[in-house]
Amino acid sequence: MKVQMLSYKRLDSPIHRLAGSTKLIFFALWSVVSMITYDTRSLLAMFLFSLIMFALSKVKFRDYSFVLYLILFFFLLNHIAIFLFSPHEGVKIYGTTHELFHIIGWYSVTLEQLFYQFNIMLKYLTVVPIALLFILTTDPSEFAASLNRIGVNYKISYAVALAMRYIPDIQRDYQNISFSAQARGIDTSRKEKLFKRLKNVVSILLPLTLSSVERIGVVSAAMELRGFGRHKRRTWYNAKSFTARDYAAFAVILIVMAVSITLTVSNGSRFYNPFV
Repeated sequence: MKVQMLSYKRLDSPIHRLAGSTKLIFFALWSVVSMITYDTRSLLAMFLFSLIMFALSKVKFRDYSFVLYLILFFFLLNHIAIFLFSPHEGVKIYGTTHELFHIIGWYSVTLEQLFYQFNIMLKYLTVVPIALLFILTTDPSEFAASLNRIGVNYKISYAVALAMRYIPDIQRDYQNISFSAQARGIDTSRKEKLFKRLKNVVSILLPLTLSSVERIGVVSAAMELRGFGRHKRRTWYNAKSFTARDYAAFAVILIVMAVSITLTVSNGSRFYNPFV
């Protein structure tokens, strides 16, 4: 674990310069649109746009690669489960059957099922990049200010910000404990066999948990001594005001929503059907 995963890094990019409130609202509306629609054209356009946003952010692949691989693994399991439990869902949705080949029993591969699961894949590929981008380009303190700005209680907002700040701290503690364990002969590197390695990693979790609990106690005591939570409102040092680029981002997401709704209405349903 040589790099900090899913931690904010201050960079000079158009995405980083957006206000936290803008990115939060954009992400929320983007997620709603991508989850509601099954229009392939809309999802493909959103996916390509999310890739462009990632390129503009200047975020390096190593900063989120591990989490991305983990998401893709569960994404693969989800696809397998969909086919195992409902291999003809696409046929029910699109109303036609174009069988490619039969496997066994009621399991057969159809164009409709492949197209249906392709759309599900697009949904993941549309939401995941924006979610990662939001986490990687938003300062935790500014994120807390953004939550408070849209009506979330500042205590909850601050708790979320602390959770985001703990991510790199926990990674650093894990790395230090891992090095200490390796010095005592407990190897967690790739040189060890997989099951032995997993067993050694589990042995690190207890001291990692205890160190995390201790840090929570220290932070809680410090906040209490400073009178946190005494007043109903608070100000934020890292809060940003909206600028022209923030309003441009709002315009983009509203256009995306309008186009998606238009395509859905023209289809007559949430699903784009190329088989009719």
